[in-house]
Amino acid sequence: MTSFEEAETEETVTCLHMTFYHPCQDDKMMFRCLNFCQREQVRADDMAKFGRDSTVCHYNLMDTRVSRIQFSLQFYRKLNSSEFCFEIKNMSKRTKLMVDQTELGYLNKIDLPLKCIICFGDYQILAEIQEGESVDYFETHLHLAEMPILQERCLPSLQPTPENGVSSLFPSQCKSPIEIDENES
Repeated sequence: MTSFEEAETEETVTCLHMTFYHPCQDDKMMFRCLNFCQREQVRADDMAKFGRDSTVCHYNLMDTRVSRIQFSLQFYRKLNSSEFCFEIKNMSKRTKLMVDQTELGYLNKIDLPLKCIICFGDYQILAEIQEGESVDYFETHLHLAEMPILQERCLPSLQPTPENGVSSLFPSQCKSPIEIDENES
């Protein structure tokens, strides 16, 4: 046998791709401490924390309106399954966290869907899970969006643009119009 044949099988790694957007990023640079250049390894037993406290959070958002710990992500394997998942928990007492259409209050947590939008304040984060097999660690790969994520996901919009020219970026605005009979009250 050759050394190639004897080599161990390379294991794939679960990667959490996160695309960040804030309307004031160009002016306030709240993402300046995030590493957008390369993938980062996170031990499977570590909790990935996002917030403004650099002593506690590995992913720092430089904004006084962000909580010390805004939210956390825990990597885990489902019981009696080989499937790996992430659990997202809102760690902010002041700000609700939206995961797609689900609102999380303080200490509420849910499983992160394979692809979803996380929102709090003016922050929008597109999270996409690339599945892998490694049990020892996962990777994060951060990206910066130039356009609002909700706007990109909702286009083309079926909603008319209001007369003031400002349309909402909330997911509820992305639904198709409901036809109502004019005789209904």
